[in-house]
Amino acid sequence: MKPIAVQLYSVREELAADRAGTLRRLADIGYGSVEPCDLADDPEGFRALLDETGLAACSAHAPVLTDAREQVAAAAATIGIDTVIVPFIPPDEFADADGVRRSARALNEAATWAGGHGLRLGYHNHHWELSSLIDGRPALEVLADQLSSEVFLELDVYWAAVGGVDVPELLARLGDRVKYLHVKDGPATKEDPMTAVGAGTLPIPDILAAAPRDAWRVAELDRCATDMLTALAESYAYLNGLEKEAA
Repeated sequence: MKPIAVQLYSVREELAADRAGTLRRLADIGYGSVEPCDLADDPEGFRALLDETGLAACSAHAPVLTDAREQVAAAAATIGIDTVIVPFIPPDEFADADGVRRSARALNEAATWAGGHGLRLGYHNHHWELSSLIDGRPALEVLADQLSSEVFLELDVYWAAVGGVDVPELLARLGDRVKYLHVKDGPATKEDPMTAVGAGTLPIPDILAAAPRDAWRVAELDRCATDMLTALAESYAYLNGLEKEAA
């Protein structure tokens, strides 16, 4: 089982105030890996902090569908990242079959570019890829059918639930296309604060059981009503407990 990771978007405010201290706190909590979302922010200094804290970077969200991709590749090499993930494609592109085809072509082309730079490429969903139906199927599944084998999915389980699907069933259908999970919890609404993982409405044990066992588990809270680092500590404790039970 891979170490439990954390998406650094969760602590964007804390990192802005004290990057070194925040990374040390995440390591002290027990997280073994992080997923940054801004590779352009001092990659040399960030790599030094990872080395100092013993953290690794399992992947990064990065704008590789834009003209910033070469900067992304250079920063990824500096930090030691071999996997980049497209964080979103706008909702309009998932409104019909033509938009999904355009999205698949863009991701497939980006995967070819990524491979030329020693990188793997993934795609991260929000709610609109699931709530939008193409011929009765969630647009994300239609997209998956058109992606090359070089493109994997990072399934955000919270936004999938907000999109109206049964997440364990979705994971069963997607199978090994899913290499990463964003593990979140809360009321499964678009606007309300999220909670520590295990304290919300999502069936987290069932979701993890349905996911590929070797998929990365990346904890994330887009927002919460309590102290973010405390919620991330509670999330780690919950996920670590589930892993011990499953071992």
